[in-house]
Amino acid sequence: MMFPSALVPILTALTLSGTANAWFRIACTDPLVQERVDPIVSPNSTPSNHVHTVHGASNFNPNSTYNSLRASKCTSCLVTQDLSNYWFPKLYFQDPKTKLFEAVANGGLLVYYQNRGTGDVVNGGPGLKAFPPGFRMLTGNPAARSKKYPPLEGSQAELRERAVGYACLRYPNYPQFDGNGFPNTDCEAGLNARLHMPACWNGVDLDSPDHMSHTAFLSGLDNGECPSTHPVPLMKLFYEITWNVHDFASRWTPGKDKWPFVYATGDPTGYSWHGDFQNGWDTNALQNAIDKCNNPNDQTWNGVTEACSFLTVVKAPVANTCKIAPVVNEVVNGTLQRLPGCNPIQAGPGDATLYSSSNCPI
Repeated sequence: MMFPSALVPILTALTLSGTANAWFRIACTDPLVQERVDPIVSPNSTPSNHVHTVHGASNFNPNSTYNSLRASKCTSCLVTQDLSNYWFPKLYFQDPKTKLFEAVANGGLLVYYQNRGTGDVVNGGPGLKAFPPGFRMLTGNPAARSKKYPPLEGSQAELRERAVGYACLRYPNYPQFDGNGFPNTDCEAGLNARLHMPACWNGVDLDSPDHMSHTAFLSGLDNGECPSTHPVPLMKLFYEITWNVHDFASRWTPGKDKWPFVYATGDPTGYSWHGDFQNGWDTNALQNAIDKCNNPNDQTWNGVTEACSFLTVVKAPVANTCKIAPVVNEVVNGTLQRLPGCNPIQAGPGDATLYSSSNCPI
């Protein structure tokens, strides 16, 4: 599969991280929109708490539904049968001298659809299921500012914490970094941010009050078994975004200055990294792809999306024309006095308070 040059760092990162054993990949180009809208956490309500970078179907809005997404005119991602939306918080640079905020660019989103777990036919299971119409989920915790659980403890809460990860992409002979929070060095080839999504479903609820309880992680996060409470195995989504932090390398000094990058949540630690998924797939196309396009006798076995006859892959310049106007009328790019919304810097280690305009302390 050919990717635009902006997405090459993501593929490089995945190869370096040893997690390139994916089934197929959906590349998303420049954002569809960047704004404070969240149809999962804040449905029918604008603005939401913090700024998101949104990719996917053009009918994204505060009250998006499966049917409205399926009626979208375009998608900023490269597979036309996928009219889902994917979103995550925006990253900002806070100048150590002026304390002003500037948006950080990235090379696009890459979503890996992975056939993992004992439910997969290849592993002797009954087979993975396509996401049902109306399904939505999230991973990560926007309030988190530190790790709370022993590594590999294995509870769903610990797996949720472990689902957040980073690699500081550096040139050879530089110290490497791979962890759950931000590093404290420049990342010459970009800060690679990663998210594992749950891959198990309770088979009943398309959503839940916390937008997580209807799903569960595989026992080993990247592989393993579904818990008995969530017996339906799904394709496992894995997000990768490479932030261009090196663009600001001349404006801070590692070892002297604090790490100067913060999420739109007011998080300088990296632990609040999270992502959302709202399903807009052509269900039959996705199920056919799952059942018939993981074939050791052709290139689908190697993750070549174009080799699957049920999926149509368009060129990146075509997908990159898909843009929508923001619903919220506010500036989220350029140089800002403060983060959009009410998101004061909160470094933890305790969970952050998520403020609204009615109780904002700044």
